[in-house]
Amino acid sequence: MTLPADTAVGPPTLTLDGPVATVRLRRPSQRNSLHDEDLHVLRAHFQRIDADASVRVMVLAADTAGQPRPVFSAGYHVGGFERGEHGPHLFESVPEAIEAMRPVTICALSGSVYGGATDLVLACDLRVARAGSEWRMPAAALGLHYYPSGLRRYVTRLGLARAQRTFLTARALPVEAYADCFVEIADAARFDAAVQELARDAAALAPLAAQATKRSLVEIAAGDWDEARLRERVDLTQRSADFAEGRAAMTQRRAPDFRGR
Repeated sequence: MTLPADTAVGPPTLTLDGPVATVRLRRPSQRNSLHDEDLHVLRAHFQRIDADASVRVMVLAADTAGQPRPVFSAGYHVGGFERGEHGPHLFESVPEAIEAMRPVTICALSGSVYGGATDLVLACDLRVARAGSEWRMPAAALGLHYYPSGLRRYVTRLGLARAQRTFLTARALPVEAYADCFVEIADAARFDAAVQELARDAAALAPLAAQATKRSLVEIAAGDWDEARLRERVDLTQRSADFAEGRAAMTQRRAPDFRGR
């Protein structure tokens, strides 16, 4: 499986490769800063992916072609604030949509990340980073209190101490300082392969079990979980054809053929 590249400039693109959907930011000359148009397009792509039951994994990627130093995204395009175009909850709705998505989500962090774009990274289930990239949250340095769901993700994904260090210093830190929130921090030569391997492994999981488990984990982290609801998911997967197929494949020492039912 090869994750597709798209070097054209403009709003994010959506490409499908079997069970893997790739959403790619495409403003490398602007360090992939996110305009309001991009936010609306991202939400539309996520809705389309959610509606396609054949998609088991979504990879969020960025075009860094031509950049002297790779930048995954510089966050929200501040011109939107200055022109008064930005709805107060528009940006927040994008990581919220990522966190709520049905498939397993992977952030392919191919460069440095700043501001609100860091929340897009945290909203994904799994993350791969390119070594040598940096991470910075300058909200307080700009005079801004960050939105609530973003603060929650920072604390639940990174822990209170690192969230405090990130927000209350506004310093640029190496992604290695956040190492345990990444599946892998890979050098430039290995980065694409690391993303492809992770997408392949996630796509090979039983979709009912993987999708139910990811919802339960997010709910538990947010303190918004109900044991009865989680047990319903346990019962659903135990009764599923996929669970029967998984047991049969293990007994027969073959790869399972999961159908999501």
